[in-house]
Amino acid sequence: MGTLLTEDDLERARRDPAFRREFLARNLDRLLKALNKMRRASEQSADTARQIREGADLAVKLADRLQGDAGGANGG
Repeated sequence: MGTLLTEDDLERARRDPAFRREFLARNLDRLLKALNKMRRASEQSADTARQIREGADLAVKLADRLQGDAGGANGG
């Protein structure tokens, strides 16, 4: 899957609103793909269900941040 983020990415996201939006969107997409993969997996456990719920909560938070940034809010 590669490196999720670097310190340079975080610093740039703090300074550059356009990069922050792209960074959040890219990572939201990665999170949703991972959640779908987990959901489709044949083995489901209570731990998997908990992780899916936590991931869904995080996805909502990321989407809210993206909408806030798109509306001109400083997400930073």
